[in-house]
Amino acid sequence: MLIGVWLVAYCATALAYALTGEPVTDIRLDTEQSTIFRVWMVRLINEQIRQGPNPRWFHRDCAGLVRFAVNETFKPHDAKWLRNNGMSNHSLPPDLHLRLEQQPLLQGWSQLDGKRAPFATAQVLIQRNTRFVSKDLNQALPGDLLFFDCGDDQHLMVWMGRYIAYHTGTETKTDNGLRTVTIQQLMQWKDTRWHPQQNNPNFIGLFHLAFLPH
Repeated sequence: MLIGVWLVAYCATALAYALTGEPVTDIRLDTEQSTIFRVWMVRLINEQIRQGPNPRWFHRDCAGLVRFAVNETFKPHDAKWLRNNGMSNHSLPPDLHLRLEQQPLLQGWSQLDGKRAPFATAQVLIQRNTRFVSKDLNQALPGDLLFFDCGDDQHLMVWMGRYIAYHTGTETKTDNGLRTVTIQQLMQWKDTRWHPQQNNPNFIGLFHLAFLPH
């Protein structure tokens, strides 16, 4: 039994490394920038949950939530930005200022061909724009991504520090698709494909964005 569990964990880890492949960027935020980035990303996702999706957030699905939060984190959060996002300047972190050599991060997401573009699917985000951390959620930092692969369906969730946030990929007039769930609640789902456990082959693991330091 232990051998079987080990094999599942090993194969999932191998798949994670196959997805990420070689490092896709040498650009890194420093420790202080990384801390600011994570605080902003979590704050922006929380604001979508609290207020509902921002009208400027297009392509509303699990990957779109990540793209929107990252893109808005890199922007200057001046008075106009705050008005457009329905936010006050109370208890906000400082802006994230990129150095000249870090500016390519503003050009979008790394694609399979090595170019950058504004759009990236969940799989491309994981494969070309993140690094595998672990299948152990005890190692998660706010803003890290949980990736599930169910064959024809890939899904991203975001670790928020005390709970998980995600978008279902569908919206109706009464449901904006945004969800939050605790680990305990996720573990109790009847559909075991979404259990973030090491022995779940559909849970590929925990990833952090490639420009964040290890």
